[in-house]
Amino acid sequence: MIRSRRDFLATTAVVGAGPWLWGPALALARVESDRRFVFVIQRGAADGLNTLIPYADPDYARLRGPLALAPEAASRLDGTFALHPSMVEASKLYAAGQALLVHAVASPYRDRSHFDGQNVLETGGVSPYRLKAGWLNRLLPLLPGGADKAIALAPTVPMALRGPVEVGSYAPSTLPQPSDDLLARVSDLYRGDAQLHALWAAAMENRAMAGQAGQRQDATALGKLAASFLAKPDGPRIAMIETGGWDTHSAQNPRLAAQLRSLDALVASLRDGLGEAWRTTTVLVATEFGRTAAANGTGGTDHGTGAVAMLFGGAVQGGRVLADWPGLGPSSLHEGRDLRPTQDLYAIMATSAGEAFGVDPQKLARAVFPEARVSSFPSGLVHA
Repeated sequence: MIRSRRDFLATTAVVGAGPWLWGPALALARVESDRRFVFVIQRGAADGLNTLIPYADPDYARLRGPLALAPEAASRLDGTFALHPSMVEASKLYAAGQALLVHAVASPYRDRSHFDGQNVLETGGVSPYRLKAGWLNRLLPLLPGGADKAIALAPTVPMALRGPVEVGSYAPSTLPQPSDDLLARVSDLYRGDAQLHALWAAAMENRAMAGQAGQRQDATALGKLAASFLAKPDGPRIAMIETGGWDTHSAQNPRLAAQLRSLDALVASLRDGLGEAWRTTTVLVATEFGRTAAANGTGGTDHGTGAVAMLFGGAVQGGRVLADWPGLGPSSLHEGRDLRPTQDLYAIMATSAGEAFGVDPQKLARAVFPEARVSSFPSGLVHA
């Protein structure tokens, strides 16, 4: 309930001008660093087996049947794996040493509920709803100047950024653009009120930083919007982008192709929008869990376990696939149906974020994933 003009401004000052974001939501946080870190969550359990195709495994084609993608139609990365043909820009980044792909990864979660799996991934816990703060929120105090400089570009702050560190918000509006004269009059109205003037000034700063980047509701526009914030010398250094639509129970091949094409465009737009700042940027893409190894009867796949995580950016030591490949034979599958995870997703998250900001990954993991036993930290994911 809005009880006063002060409450009204507190509610509306964080709402900028412009259309709603394309599908996903975007959250940002400021830290005093020239490094940028972007966490992209794929909500709905993205299918890793058709994203990073294990074409050399003879059981892949047997299990997938008509869903199996031929390696000659994809981008072969090495003698075992190929990248989905929709990921054209990602393939270029891989060739340039700016993409690192990790197969057969999973968080500690082993059930198959989207909501529970996403909560575990975002809170950094070992079971759903035990932790009340998000892993990115716990990361902020470890970084220089991050404790009081967080902002979410979304109608609501995503779970990964919720917690004791206060996070403001900026949500592009569906209302018409206000005139410059109106904005000037409101600024004059609140100039004498210390609290309201500070709120209004912050809202205008966020609006100016966003500029016209969100005029179109698509992946490219979202990447441009994120880059417009992250590229500022005094702007935020951490972003979270939520993407949905990855739950492909039916008609998977065309749907997954479209999803990956949008993700590819998003990453390319970040790269292009950040310019020179891309050199110090790390983008981590992860999902709550993977999908079944075998196709179902409706041209799709069901909820599974092992998945793919992806790292992009000029700061990434890429051109590699990390995989302790478990195989897809009947005795190798998790519970006889899923890709068995052999890589700890939290170790990938801790190492990539820690190396990105110069924080020891093991120290970071203890603070950010307090309930998890994170081990076997890979090294050299991100350039120092």
